[in-house]
Amino acid sequence: MIQIVEYAPHEGPYAIGVALRAAGLPTRVCRTWAGDPVPETADDLVGLVVMGGAMAAYEDFPGRDAELALLRAALDAEIPVLGVCLGAQLLAVAAGGAGRPGDGAQIGWADVRMTEAAHTDTLFAGVPERLRVLHWHGDTLELPAGATLLASGDRYPVQAFRIGGSAWGTQFHLEVDQTAVGAFADAFPEEAATAPGLVESAPAELAVLARHRDGVFKRFAAFVAARAEQTAARAFFTRRAATWEERFADDGPRYAAAVDRMELRLGARVLDLGCGTGRALPALRAHVGDAGLVLGIDLTPAMLAAALREGRDNDGQLLLADACRLPLPTAALDAVFSAGLINHVPDPATALREWARVTAPDGTLLLYHPSGRAERAARHGRPLDPDDPLAEHRLRPALRTAGWELSRYEDAPHHFLARASRVAG
Repeated sequence: MIQIVEYAPHEGPYAIGVALRAAGLPTRVCRTWAGDPVPETADDLVGLVVMGGAMAAYEDFPGRDAELALLRAALDAEIPVLGVCLGAQLLAVAAGGAGRPGDGAQIGWADVRMTEAAHTDTLFAGVPERLRVLHWHGDTLELPAGATLLASGDRYPVQAFRIGGSAWGTQFHLEVDQTAVGAFADAFPEEAATAPGLVESAPAELAVLARHRDGVFKRFAAFVAARAEQTAARAFFTRRAATWEERFADDGPRYAAAVDRMELRLGARVLDLGCGTGRALPALRAHVGDAGLVLGIDLTPAMLAAALREGRDNDGQLLLADACRLPLPTAALDAVFSAGLINHVPDPATALREWARVTAPDGTLLLYHPSGRAERAARHGRPLDPDDPLAEHRLRPALRTAGWELSRYEDAPHHFLARASRVAG
């Protein structure tokens, strides 16, 4: 779900919404101007769009704290973010920057200049060096450390920027169409009067702008869609990472017992896939010894940060990577341990093939969970799913097709365990 936050009825997503709908991406609108509460978490989000408003990012207003918290959660989970005007200023504040009053109101059509960094940016690559856009603002912002400036202007030097690799802000209104320009002028007639011909010139201005406007938002929609599965997983686990060890403090001995079942030899090369906070890493290290190689891979930076706090990097090397596209050569491993991950990957068949690719012939795969399938279903208030990829009638043929042979299957009341061997060829 893509969350859109609106602060005024006339400041909707316009061309942004068109691009998201064209990409088939579902959206949910929070109309703060109508009393809608800002979502408390980013758990179910694959994208966040924050629109403009007459408020100031550096002053308190209803929902400001909640919006900053949502933006910080989105940044932590690397959820794609697009902030416009006030939304851009709030994004900068959430990332450690600041909002402040500008040098008077800037209203009307005027150029912005793309920076060198914009030429290779995911969204702004292909936009001409000078772009004539609609300005409607009197505040500005100071970029947080590490942010990348993408567009600048004479009066307001920060016009577009990127934070990290997945969050963008624009001070100007790239999203506008003819309806939007009219709505802005109707909402703020005195400000519109300071830019004579603003509405009348809109068709000609938009005719030039539209191609670049639509290209930027089409690329944003494609960016969101391409990483939606990864984003959903990161959004879910990021907020839980800080308390993961506390919540599952008793799982250590059970993980160690599961690792015993792998029968690892000294010097073996083993991978913990979806390692989370690294609870299996000490047991894996104990089995392979100092001469062995232990890797822990997870998709969520917050989980790996928690693993570092627990000192799990002393037991294995921690890597940020996608479990379905492993940064490892073919047959690089002797064994793969995976606890609970198969139910979180978008395509279990693809994942099993990738895990087989990196495992040498006769290598071992152990799928584990400290709860049985029925126990987990009951805990979530749902019946046991016959189409669960861990159901034996589903798992056995899926493993065989991917290059594994199932040798042990245990779906016990208080644990799940499946062991398979890598088939040569």
